[in-house]
Amino acid sequence: MAELYQMQEERERVVLVGVATSEQDDTEESIAELAELVRTAGADAAGTVLQNREAPHPGTYLGKGKIEELKELVVSLNATGIVCDDELSPAQMKNLEMALDCKVMDRTMVILDIFAQHASTKEGKIQVELAQLKYRSSRLIGMRNSLSRLGGGIGTRGPGEKKLEMDRRLIKDRIAQLNRELADVIKSREVLRAARNRSPVPVAAIVGYTNAGKSTLLNYLTDAGVLEEDKLFATLDPTTRNLELPGGQNILLTDTVGFVRKLPHHLIDAFRSTLEEAKYADIILHVADASNPDCDRQLHVVYETLRELGVTDKTMITVFNKQDLLRAAIEAGEMLPESRKDLKADEVVKVSAKTGEGITELLEVLERVLRERKVLVEHIFPYSEIGKIQQIRKYGQLLEEEYRDDGTYIKAYLPKELYMKLFG
Repeated sequence: MAELYQMQEERERVVLVGVATSEQDDTEESIAELAELVRTAGADAAGTVLQNREAPHPGTYLGKGKIEELKELVVSLNATGIVCDDELSPAQMKNLEMALDCKVMDRTMVILDIFAQHASTKEGKIQVELAQLKYRSSRLIGMRNSLSRLGGGIGTRGPGEKKLEMDRRLIKDRIAQLNRELADVIKSREVLRAARNRSPVPVAAIVGYTNAGKSTLLNYLTDAGVLEEDKLFATLDPTTRNLELPGGQNILLTDTVGFVRKLPHHLIDAFRSTLEEAKYADIILHVADASNPDCDRQLHVVYETLRELGVTDKTMITVFNKQDLLRAAIEAGEMLPESRKDLKADEVVKVSAKTGEGITELLEVLERVLRERKVLVEHIFPYSEIGKIQQIRKYGQLLEEEYRDDGTYIKAYLPKELYMKLFG
């Protein structure tokens, strides 16, 4: 009987490398997050090297002695390469590869690789390739020598090695072509967004740090069927679903790509049209992982990213998710606060999107916030204008309805846009 051999792709083993520039920085937390990014990309973190310096070395990222230590560690751990926690300059990458004689990657390369794996829509794929080409175009010099080391794994998905071998002119042409394709996709998105803006149905954008539970919350509220996975950037392309609140009011919920520390600027640029769903929303649902020890820092990263996108004047509802995990962690002895705070938010709600805890309160808060944005109207519509009452039922919150001799009396909360349309 012939023997069966099970073929399985060997996972990369990498050493994580970081530079701490002060005692107050968050290098250790950032390295822990890098380990999660590497795992999501399909590799294993075999070890970690940290160096305390006033600033990363401009030519080699690490000092000479640390590089020797790192080289020995890579060999002893049988690692296939290293991943640095910051974006490396072309010179740093080239010099490290020459010194270590192994594959050298940085945080940006890992994030781009994850995006390449998870992009599923046309827009997402264009945006990923655009970001990768912009990143790689500045690193073509000296990169040809390292192509033979790349093999497979992190950094080779997406456009691939053929794109790396292009000269600057070809990459520039490809970037121009992708920009034209992306402009067409963005134009279609703007048409849909304009149609939504003409509709009195309010829009809430779900934002938050990656893996905070945004997709789980959207699925619980709307049965959206979005992928839920305990990995960073498990979902990349935005999803919009309708939610009917208990009082009958409809609201559109739009999921967005998760934020992360040191999110590269060209990624923000490439995904601006996706992230701008938050800019044009009426309400921001800021989902945070209450069980994460680094929750406060993650809140800060989200606010900074929103500020960079120009999202500064929206009603902010912070949803502290994973309350079940928070309680379990506290019971297990972890030093975590029982109640998280966000002083920048207009409203704060504690939920567990996995168990449904706190969802009723979240819906009540949404209704209250929407009501504050509406106009209370008491009016008698003649029976010839019965169609207007249908619009009120659909887009407003009908409190009272009474049929009288001279028409239909209604008392309702109306969105300001609908009020102007009916009475303006």
